[in-house]
Amino acid sequence: MSVARDLTTRGGRVAVAATTYAYFALILLLPLGWLAWEAFGFGATTLLEKLGSDAALHAFWLTAVIAALTAVFNGVFGIALAITFTRQRFFGRSLANALIDMPFAVSPVVAGLMIILVYGPRGLLGFFFEGLGLPMVFALPGMVLASVFVTFPFVVRELIPVLEQAGTEMEEAARTLGAPPWTVFREVTLPTIRGALAYGTALTVARSLGEFGAVLVVSGNIALRTQTAPLFVYQAYADFDMPAAFAASLVLILVAIAMLVLLGIWRRRRDRLERRRV
Repeated sequence: MSVARDLTTRGGRVAVAATTYAYFALILLLPLGWLAWEAFGFGATTLLEKLGSDAALHAFWLTAVIAALTAVFNGVFGIALAITFTRQRFFGRSLANALIDMPFAVSPVVAGLMIILVYGPRGLLGFFFEGLGLPMVFALPGMVLASVFVTFPFVVRELIPVLEQAGTEMEEAARTLGAPPWTVFREVTLPTIRGALAYGTALTVARSLGEFGAVLVVSGNIALRTQTAPLFVYQAYADFDMPAAFAASLVLILVAIAMLVLLGIWRRRRDRLERRRV
């Protein structure tokens, strides 16, 4: 009781706030600030030269392609799965719902190994894709698949609560009026989930941009072929090329922060508009 009373006093509130801010600074702000300090310590010219190298440009281009494809796949199938889980009842639904979060619990390195076992040249399905001339491992398809796996829950977990809260009344009313399924989705369901879909997609892209373990296992980390930006950072650090490692790291962090900040601003404006309409 005495501890609870202490926390309600002015001094207690100040202590709690100071501890919270100190924790936030030590975990997030200090590492980010120190990285920026070390990076710019090499000079802007050096950083630009490192970022303008063929290996760096290719790594960032490949990372952007993987992130875009991952967002598309997880967006489309995330919507389908969320609608299935909220609008239908089927055997094994609880187990399937729990398995959605499996990528959060499984190590990305283990995820990469599972992909190799299934889609590698000697894997369960790898021979089929190899026969089609579409190698999965040590190529773009396997890297996208690894990124899709580790980011799979983001869109689904954002959409399911929104769909459950919205209910089915509006959709059923549209069907009663003769609207076909695609029209019901476009005019009723999609506007309902648009905000959650955007946020889940942004989280997917941000996570995909920084994915390392799973992509490292399935890609082989081949410069100018299968080396993404995080792998470029890793390789530059391993080669003691600190300016390149720091420069690429800073770009990745700034891109992720910018995405989340812009999305947060958009969501706040959207919420204000919705409150005004009500």
